[in-house]
Amino acid sequence: MKGIFTQKALFKSLFFLVFFQSGIAQNITGKITDSKTGEIIPYANIQVNSSESIISNAEGYFTLAEKNSSDETLLIISYLGYVPLQISVADLKKVQNNIKLTQGIVELDDVDISNEKPDAAKIMAKVKENLNKNYKNTQAKKDLIFVRHSSSFNPKKFDFEIDKSTVLSAKALKKTNDELNTFTKLLIAHPPQQFTDYLCNYYTIDTKKEDKPTVLSKLEVLKATILKNENRSASLDDLEKKFTDIILHNLDTTKYYRVKSGLFGSHDTISLGNKKKGKEKKKQLNSSKAYLDNYIRRNNIIDAKRLNFINKPEMYDYSYEGATYSSENKFVYVISFKPRKSKAKYSGKIYVSEDDYAVLRTDYTLEEGEKEASFNMKLLLGVKFSVNQSKGTLIYKENPIGEGYCMQYASLETGQYFYFNRPIKFIELAKGEKDVVKFDLKIEGSSKDKNEFMNIKREETSKATIENFKEEDFKFINIKKYDPTIWKNYSAIEPLQEMKQFKEVN
Repeated sequence: MKGIFTQKALFKSLFFLVFFQSGIAQNITGKITDSKTGEIIPYANIQVNSSESIISNAEGYFTLAEKNSSDETLLIISYLGYVPLQISVADLKKVQNNIKLTQGIVELDDVDISNEKPDAAKIMAKVKENLNKNYKNTQAKKDLIFVRHSSSFNPKKFDFEIDKSTVLSAKALKKTNDELNTFTKLLIAHPPQQFTDYLCNYYTIDTKKEDKPTVLSKLEVLKATILKNENRSASLDDLEKKFTDIILHNLDTTKYYRVKSGLFGSHDTISLGNKKKGKEKKKQLNSSKAYLDNYIRRNNIIDAKRLNFINKPEMYDYSYEGATYSSENKFVYVISFKPRKSKAKYSGKIYVSEDDYAVLRTDYTLEEGEKEASFNMKLLLGVKFSVNQSKGTLIYKENPIGEGYCMQYASLETGQYFYFNRPIKFIELAKGEKDVVKFDLKIEGSSKDKNEFMNIKREETSKATIENFKEEDFKFINIKKYDPTIWKNYSAIEPLQEMKQFKEVN
């Protein structure tokens, strides 16, 4: 019997090993580097079997979905200024999944159309003139999109104490303050971090509502995950819930309250009772669609305020840096820019197609000392806030279902500083309003957000299809650590090391 058991155990072990190795073999992760320098090439385009497009991440890596990992799969890798490379997955394996791109024959500094350098300001004027022609896509479309949002909250000072409570006994008040103290110490010791991924079909068409132009959008989420530490708060919503649980659980849920901070009071009524179920309908869907609608609008090259270095060129100084060729063998101007007027805040580079003056790519960053937004009433109100970090990359590709271009990839990283030092009261709405809970909140620190958007595939659809599509809510899959297999059946952005190394802290 012992021998039989050993054979069975051996068979199972071998079966598991073979199966596991087979599964791993189907997960193909590649790295893209410069053939001469060995430097990584971030945000390179990888066309998969001429049907989907993905982008290498900021560290130069990309991963193929399991369905695209067979040896016969054909990849075309391209990047501005480099010779496009066509390679099969079988050949990719032979080079240990390391793709080396060769710089094009044309060097940036050596290319001039004539003896005189092109006028960068005139080129940008042409870009503005052709924005609607190049980027206004009015047709009904279905985009397969992958979105990643990461956020971190880093308080360096966090004091939160209840000074007065008419509903808590002295013992309960001490216990609640101890809980608050433990909670704030945990936040400082282990700053919260969260990664949200989702893959979706995003249906849009330009239309009119009450004779005003608008965009009709529908969202179908195919898969969504949240990676965060459940023992720590990671977002403002989480913080709000945590504070509510700690402070307000002793208040009467049948009564109503308003909030007052210093001289300022809220006219909004707060109830601690259970919300009606009807209001929760499609909660995740609605918030995710609002986020995606807003993100696309904020990256609209035609009129986004943050992109005024493209749509309001009179605000910037431009310099011609040279030229290169695109993967489609288009001649491309390389133009640098920096602020000229006070409302101009960014510097960076723009890559412009010579034949139609379309922006193919731009990399931009907030100028040192500039702020995208700020509010400073620290002395008077005890409040200060500023968006003091901001940088992004936008990449466009030719619209596969019509004329012009569409956004293929967008990355936006922002950093905020905050300071809040104010007393806050919860006041019961009853005869002769009375203070119920009064506490002091002092918090100072920073937060960071990174948003990434990748358009994998665009297909033509119809207005009727979009109007008749029935949206359904979805649930996020909560994960405690990075799992490389969770997206193996889908095209996605390869995570950075920061996300791969994330682990739960108790």
